[in-house]
Amino acid sequence: MDEKPAEFPSNWGRWGGTDQLGTVNLITAEARARGVAQVRTGQSVSLARKTPTAPLMGGPMAALHADTTGVQTIMSFTGAPPLAMAELMLVTTHHPEVTHLDALAHMVVDGQVYPGIAQAESSGPAGVTHGAADAFAGGIVTRGVLLDLAPAGALPDGHAVTAADLDAAAARAGVVVESGDALVVRAGWDRVADHGRPLPGMTSGAVRWMHDHEISLYAGDIGDASPPVRDDVPGALHRLGLLRLGLVLVDGAQCEELAAACSDQGRHTFLFVAAVPRILGTTGLPVNPLAVF
Repeated sequence: MDEKPAEFPSNWGRWGGTDQLGTVNLITAEARARGVAQVRTGQSVSLARKTPTAPLMGGPMAALHADTTGVQTIMSFTGAPPLAMAELMLVTTHHPEVTHLDALAHMVVDGQVYPGIAQAESSGPAGVTHGAADAFAGGIVTRGVLLDLAPAGALPDGHAVTAADLDAAAARAGVVVESGDALVVRAGWDRVADHGRPLPGMTSGAVRWMHDHEISLYAGDIGDASPPVRDDVPGALHRLGLLRLGLVLVDGAQCEELAAACSDQGRHTFLFVAAVPRILGTTGLPVNPLAVF
């Protein structure tokens, strides 16, 4: 678990020096077809959290912690009679309440973002110009695999997820993870309801496992361990996965409905579909990933 960033694999340059898709490049026509082949009943399950809203007029922008909501609104009315209802929404994208896709420009280390672009060239006062979240607005379509790390329960507080944990979950599910798959991990945690407890999270060894298995996207109810794992890279999923590998991350997924559907269906594979709004120049966008059986 003590792999250092300098020793960790890198995808910088693998798909060119100005790549903006990262590991989504691993989703070939074959991988998409493998995903589509999973659809047999048409049942669809959302992996997004149900995010509450709060009145914007009630206070300032919601802070980035779990006892507030990530979406504030003001109701308004538009047009001449008959009136139409509408709202102004203020979304704190990276808030724990909001299931979102991290842009590849989201993580900056030593002044650089994936794949080695200077942060000053990637973004400015007008927003992100390279590696923005809208690069994925065309949709991500591939086979999804659920690895349940704690069937019918939850991982212990502060559990450091290792490659062995992922291998064991795959063996329990009877699945072979293939290049281009989207990986969904259930740990049985709710990062809002469980706020304040030591959060389980991915070690550098688990992130390397994702690299070795050529995972195209990670979504789960846990991310980086909080507090960080001793003798490991702090924030390994973001610092190593997102920054060095260009591993596309969906933060704050909810996996309980998916786990129930997998149990009902008797399988842990499905068609994974996700797309973000076509809003330009952001470090992340809300997303509603779907699992289709």
